[in-house]
Amino acid sequence: MDISADSVRFDDDTMWVTLTDARVIGVPLAWFPRLMRATAAERAGVEISPYGLHWPTIDEDISVSGLLAGRGDRTVAGERAA
Repeated sequence: MDISADSVRFDDDTMWVTLTDARVIGVPLAWFPRLMRATAAERAGVEISPYGLHWPTIDEDISVSGLLAGRGDRTVAGERAA
């Protein structure tokens, strides 16, 4: 994939990912329960790679291709935020 994440930021309800092609994707934190429950310090601990985003302290991995396809967390069936 030629497009990767350039930066990540959060507001109260949304994760905003700026891509290397200058697009900005906003996804609801409710799609990713571990991120929604994480502290600001844990969210700030993101590692950006050519393929996606990784938060080692909360064991969360999100691919850029998944974000572009509109996919949320698929690791635990039924675990969704209200």
